Amino acid sequence: MAETKTLKPNLKNSKTMQTILAFASLVLLIIIFTIASPNFLTGNNVVTILLMTAVNGILAVGITFIIVTGGIDLSIGTVMTFASIMAGVFISKLRLPIPLGILAAILAGMLCGFVNGFSIAKLGLPPFIATLGMMNITKGLNLIISGAKPLYFTDFPTFGNIATKPIFGIPMGVLVFFAAALIAAFILSKTIIGRYCFAIGSNEEAARLSGINTSSWKIGIYSMSGAFFGIAGVVMASRLYSAQPALGPGYEMDAIAAAVIGGASLSGGEGSILGTVIGAFIITVLTNGLRILSVPQEWQMVVTGLIVIGAVYLDIARRKIK
Repeated sequence: MAETKTLKPNLKNSKTMQTILAFASLVLLIIIFTIASPNFLTGNNVVTILLMTAVNGILAVGITFIIVTGGIDLSIGTVMTFASIMAGVFISKLRLPIPLGILAAILAGMLCGFVNGFSIAKLGLPPFIATLGMMNITKGLNLIISGAKPLYFTDFPTFGNIATKPIFGIPMGVLVFFAAALIAAFILSKTIIGRYCFAIGSNEEAARLSGINTSSWKIGIYSMSGAFFGIAGVVMASRLYSAQPALGPGYEMDAIAAAVIGGASLSGGEGSILGTVIGAFIITVLTNGLRILSVPQEWQMVVTGLIVIGAVYLDIARRKIK
């Protein structure tokens, strides 16, 4: 019992320290890019950073639940696009009310998450394979349903308010991101869903033996995460005033990177929404800063990839020390 009591504070302190280090890294990046370019810390660019972070942040918040369970989802980018396409079909093609289009997008994301969770929990497919398959399925469906053409919301100008309408100077899409993060933080830290996420990720067999129906909970967690991906699709479509069928691939790497940088372990059992939010801002600030400094996009991708590798390596090293 004594060992258990001393272990919990150490884990908590480790988690807090990792969040502090991530925040310090974010502040350091902001300072570096502010010194490097006078165009970085301007009002317009700050708004751009917030809007860029909104979509990736919502995706990262959603995948945090999956990573905490020890899973992975490679389909989140194309699922996000699938959700935006469904919103386009309901609103632009079928001329249905905007709320129905939003609901269709969220349900589309949840459906994809359900299929992923079922494939993993019931069919026994590895998460990598199951979600890779979903990535290709939704990538194809996006082109088929849209006719390989963007679906525009020009006849529905209020749809753009979801992402861009300023409220107290902050774009609504950013507020949607913050709201999603607050809800996710509550679920992960204060509800039975969060407790079971950590239990499954820490030791799935022990969780099963303790009476947790791990298969059903996995399906539910993947479905819930899909709802966040659907919301991200709505915000993205609103920001672009269109549903772009070719958009999506690549977003999964930024979202996973944000969660890992923020302290989520790819081995499962660890993660926090606050850390993920900080990680999302780190990715966006880095990308935006390199873009302002006219660094070619291919080198931006190299830098992001190196950061992901570094974050995963640090997580492995930290676990070995523990």
